[in-house]
Amino acid sequence: MSPFEHGEVFVLDDGGEVDLDLGNYERFLDIKLTRDNNITTGKIYQSVLEKERKGEYLGKTVQVVPHITNAIQEWIERVAMVPVDGKEGPADVCVIELGGTIGDIESMPFIEALGQFSYRVGPGNFCLVHVSLVPVLNVVGEQKTKPTQHSVRGLRGLGLTPNILACRSTKELEENVKEKLSQFCHVPAANIVTLYDVSNIWRIPLLLRDQKAHEAILKVLNLDSFARGPKLDEWVARATLFDALQDTVRIAMVGKYTGLSDSYLSVLKALLHASVDCRRKLVVDWVASTDLEDSTAIEAPDAYKAAWDLLKGANGVLVPGGFGDRGIQGKILAAKYARENNVPYLGICLGMQLAVVEFARSVMNLPEANSTEFDPNAKTPCVIFMPEGSKTHMGGTMRLGSRRTFFEVADCKSAKLYGNVSYVDERHRHRYEVNPDMVPEFENAGLQFVGKDETGRRMEIIEIPNHRYFVGAQFHPEFKSRPSKPSPLFVGLIAASSGQLDRLLQGSCNGHVVSTKHSLSNGAYTSTVHQNGHAKKLANGLSNGTYYPNGNGVHA
Repeated sequence: MSPFEHGEVFVLDDGGEVDLDLGNYERFLDIKLTRDNNITTGKIYQSVLEKERKGEYLGKTVQVVPHITNAIQEWIERVAMVPVDGKEGPADVCVIELGGTIGDIESMPFIEALGQFSYRVGPGNFCLVHVSLVPVLNVVGEQKTKPTQHSVRGLRGLGLTPNILACRSTKELEENVKEKLSQFCHVPAANIVTLYDVSNIWRIPLLLRDQKAHEAILKVLNLDSFARGPKLDEWVARATLFDALQDTVRIAMVGKYTGLSDSYLSVLKALLHASVDCRRKLVVDWVASTDLEDSTAIEAPDAYKAAWDLLKGANGVLVPGGFGDRGIQGKILAAKYARENNVPYLGICLGMQLAVVEFARSVMNLPEANSTEFDPNAKTPCVIFMPEGSKTHMGGTMRLGSRRTFFEVADCKSAKLYGNVSYVDERHRHRYEVNPDMVPEFENAGLQFVGKDETGRRMEIIEIPNHRYFVGAQFHPEFKSRPSKPSPLFVGLIAASSGQLDRLLQGSCNGHVVSTKHSLSNGAYTSTVHQNGHAKKLANGLSNGTYYPNGNGVHA
């Protein structure tokens, strides 16, 4: 048996730091994870240093082996005993994601720790799935196995032997390629699965099921006798629905980091979940906030015009979070445009704070209103640094994690979207907040603070009552969005942008929004990047401004 005395270890290896049960797993599985489920280099070294300061090593020289590697193993064993599915008792199988690239110096302690761990628990208690790329050369159309061969050789040289190969490729692996990989990597052909391009991410579990990947894992873990057929009816329905979508909804994403879509990956996923829930094909128009500013009109008029054309052509506007003063004025202008033209708007964290600043300047005639984050000496500080925060230490001083928000207005749109509950728990990540001393002035001018914390002094959700959908949240609702349970505020944005909000609010019940149904036809999720007036080449290598991911960045 494993040291857990209850179950086995399943490692999905991509080569770097450990994300214990994290990554995308929480999005796909009905589980609830905590910060302890994420193991980082900093956490491990800090815990070892604290033990050394307490004298727990009895004056011994602290080394990577055994102290750091032991700390990693101890962390895994401790967290694996904590249930994450709401049931009592530890899980039967602990899933570990080891991300990164084989050979990276940063990952060496983690790989060494898992090598020791696999030896300690023994065969039948440890299954290693190695994810590797099998590229296809466009010139000859041949699938090349050398990258996988070399990564497996490197992995084995570090003390880990893969039990299963998960090969990422544009098309299904040919049989001769599987045989070659089996021969050179010492992995049975039956344990080599292909993760090739599909129309949407929800087809991946179906792909794995069809290749009997679950049977291979159970066999390695000696759990054959407990094998049951995967229950994937929900995945089949969702994958089929996604492929059938045709009616589009365009959302303008106004941000500072639009050149790299992964910067807003959680927001994108939340939009995708909400759009599928509303039976709409999502089209995201990336708008660089700097391109909306007056200075760009002088320096790059084409970029200025392109940015504003995108903003005005969208059905809804989303301003996500961020730090720093670059592009702030552009975000304020986007909020102003949405407010004045009755365009659905969702502001997240900084996006909410800037909507408050814009309201103060334009509606309340306070031209010098600002956030002290951008102007510490602002004469009208409507967004201020939180009093309990540290102004000298940046690390570990944010208001982080799940916090409770109480609805102050029972019939507001946000409360209805959440199912008419009295409070919600959402995750936070910020240092600045709306100035509570100015709240009465804002409310007298027509801006409602419909959600507050337990003290009533910290503003969490804003709304403009007579607007079609103008909502801002201090928290990050995208962090808790799931395919089967999309974030209510994102559903509200998509519904308002596609003319469904009134029906949606009437059908809310039991804490979850009941979506309206539409006729289904063909479609795919598309996204266009515009920056400085030109279509921008993305990190994925595609240019001409358009790419067609299936919801997980895999291109169709």
